[in-house]
Amino acid sequence: MKRIRPLTRLAAGLAAALALAASGFSALAAPPVWHVKKGGAEITLFGSVHLLSPTTDWKTPELAADLARADEVWFEIPFDAAAQAEGQAMAARRMALPKGQVLSTLLPKATKARLARVTGGLGFSPAQLEPLKPWAAEVTVGAVYVQAKGARSGAGVEQQIANAAPPSATLRAFETAEQQIGFFDDVPIKEQVASLGQSLKEIETEPDLFDRIVAAWVAGDARAVSRLAVLPIRKDAPGTYNRLVVDRNRRWVGTIEGLLDRPRRVFIVVGVGHLVGPDSVPALLRRKGVQVEGP
Repeated sequence: MKRIRPLTRLAAGLAAALALAASGFSALAAPPVWHVKKGGAEITLFGSVHLLSPTTDWKTPELAADLARADEVWFEIPFDAAAQAEGQAMAARRMALPKGQVLSTLLPKATKARLARVTGGLGFSPAQLEPLKPWAAEVTVGAVYVQAKGARSGAGVEQQIANAAPPSATLRAFETAEQQIGFFDDVPIKEQVASLGQSLKEIETEPDLFDRIVAAWVAGDARAVSRLAVLPIRKDAPGTYNRLVVDRNRRWVGTIEGLLDRPRRVFIVVGVGHLVGPDSVPALLRRKGVQVEGP
């Protein structure tokens, strides 16, 4: 089974992965927003890009007003400092290969050659990745790559939403960092190796893919985001798509239905790939007869 193209997968939104991507778009931003209403409950659904350039302008007065009114703010994973530190420590433990193994012995000759070219272009050596599992090497290369494009810690949507959340709001999460790390770490090594090779190929041959995704997101073009970031996954890797996107969306929809059971204002921010496309959270809610305003 084919794995998701790496930058497309990251756009779909695994917040506990070590990096997403960055772009320096400075035009006035109006990313897509959805509103869910039932009885006295009101929910704002906002699709994020987990790490951005500080110059990316995505905030709007309307979004800020929705956040300021929120009784609860939901993320994919907890965004408090303690949970983030725990998640990073857990990721570090699970990234390492068993003692005595090194990455290069797992890779085909062509992948090793491409890894040397990509890492060399980014200013570091593939030897630095030798202790890592293939999935960890993939996200590490991705992290360096997007940092070279302008990504900075703290510039991602979730972190800024967490910083701006009203003090009275309860911060909650759909998943744990451990669960999200498991989405990578539980994949068989053979598939991890294939995904790493595909990542490296994409960095060489489609370096502007994520820039195009972010440009569509900034412009509020949900259809373009779906076409670029979601539909290729659905077509090329249906099993992985179901596991990483559809199954998680269904679980989240169940939680969201519970949030509609009494009057409250809720602000939800998850990866934008979960909010666009035929199996998105808004689409699943609409199929259940829930009123959803938005693209």
